[in-house]
Amino acid sequence: MDDDTVMHTHRSRRAATALAALAAACIAAAPAVAADQDGGLPTDNAFLRAAHQANLAEIALSQDARKNATTACVKDVAAELERDHAKLDADVKALSDKLGVDLPLAPTAHQQQMLADVMAQKGTAAYDRAWLKTQDTVHRLTLKAIDHQVARGENRQITAAAKAARPVVAGHLERVEGGTCHGTAPARTIHAGSGGQAATVFAAGVPAAVAVPAVALGGALVAGGAFWTASRLRRNDLR
Repeated sequence: MDDDTVMHTHRSRRAATALAALAAACIAAAPAVAADQDGGLPTDNAFLRAAHQANLAEIALSQDARKNATTACVKDVAAELERDHAKLDADVKALSDKLGVDLPLAPTAHQQQMLADVMAQKGTAAYDRAWLKTQDTVHRLTLKAIDHQVARGENRQITAAAKAARPVVAGHLERVEGGTCHGTAPARTIHAGSGGQAATVFAAGVPAAVAVPAVALGGALVAGGAFWTASRLRRNDLR
């Protein structure tokens, strides 16, 4: 084989290798692109997981505000959010058990950092502002996630739960809208949804992020940090 033939063969092999690598990269990137086009919002089983994490974060934020907020308004709103998110999360867990969906043991790393950032302001007027601004942001994201589940979800029970939860989350946003405390609403009943389960889910944005008594939490806040303990893992996911 002459030198020209050898060089041509090497170039062909390199080209084939490069094409194969490019194809593999495109295949690997495809799911990420799809997620970006879809806004990265979860549906169905993933929505339940995100709702649970959001609820855990909301409960922890609310419990902390009840201790460290400097105004009565924020403390009152925090009590309302803790109560409602506990009820919502209890229903998320019940529905997840029914469907066989594993739930995370703790909020996401981002949610834990968010909590730590708010807690860093405790004992000052800045705490209340930071808490209200954070609540405004997360409840807007939660409503977006709920609407996405309603529009794109395939599981009817999860979608029904999302619809039932929406007025509760929207009511929370009214209390903290614009990063300003607007006081508490009259006591609200979270009505039962489909399948006999009380209205659930997100408060997420989750998502989703409902106050269960501390003993019922899947995760609990420990001493000024974002360290979480958890109860038990749920059954394997259907997906």
